[in-house]
Amino acid sequence: MIRERILVIGASGQIGVELTLALRKIYGNNNVVASDLREENDLLKGTGPYVSLDVMNKEMLHVQVIRQNITQIYLLAAILSATGEKNPNLAWHLNMQGLLNVLDIAREEKIYKVYWPSSIAVFGPTSPKQNCPQQTIIEPITVYGISKYAGEFWCNYYHQRFHVDVRSLRYPGLISYKSAPGGGTTDYAIEIFHEALEEKKYQCFLNEDTYLPMMYMPDAIKATIELMEAPAANISIRTSYNISAMSFSPKEIAAAIKNYIPEFNISYEPDYRQTIADSWPQSIDDSVARNDWGWKHEYDLLKMTKDMLENLRNT
Repeated sequence: MIRERILVIGASGQIGVELTLALRKIYGNNNVVASDLREENDLLKGTGPYVSLDVMNKEMLHVQVIRQNITQIYLLAAILSATGEKNPNLAWHLNMQGLLNVLDIAREEKIYKVYWPSSIAVFGPTSPKQNCPQQTIIEPITVYGISKYAGEFWCNYYHQRFHVDVRSLRYPGLISYKSAPGGGTTDYAIEIFHEALEEKKYQCFLNEDTYLPMMYMPDAIKATIELMEAPAANISIRTSYNISAMSFSPKEIAAAIKNYIPEFNISYEPDYRQTIADSWPQSIDDSVARNDWGWKHEYDLLKMTKDMLENLRNT
């Protein structure tokens, strides 16, 4: 049995915090090294090793991989859709070069496994809106989506050419009570819970009937770990797997919240993020992931709403 030593890059981000904690439960606190450019997230403090690391500094990254005897890398550092549109060159450079640095080091050091997330942002206006399939027309209109789609093919290339075992999921919008939103177009679905509890009202930056694929963070963490622990023989997709749990609109999530906070009110003032949201599918077909490695989601809108409000009230 190989003794796993895991490096999580971008560990203080929205996914990174919860994924790092979950991996530490499985592999032991000291065997999961958290890293980020930012300060260590409060939820990670005291739970295991932490190093300050810039994924763009390939030499320092390489030193850490060797020094820490790393066998798996989870690369989560990225500039997301809405933030990326404000600085397209930076978003492209970080999202692309960071991945290439990791893939290169993985090839040189024969890293056992690499995880890199993609996104529904790879899809564009010409992709099917309903039950968007694994293989389809993909013409992204954001720099985030373009970088993710290019990244999927780099992952596939490094697998085919250099046998790097790199795996990926196309995350939908992710909702969590533990960490702040990261600058994505689906962030309204996190902000709405905080505002409902604090202000009893929320002004949404998307139209009321904008349906988007969403997932509660516990399901996203479960999917990520299940994918990484699946036998290599079961992995048929080396670009990135479609993954899904639920789809809803701002109007529907507001109605779900009103079950618990009857006085809650929502208003709508769409901004530039509406164009991004309109370019994405409303629902995702993830049957390939379900068939290949047994993916099953646990949370629907009502179960997630109850859990989010209970946990936010207790923090």
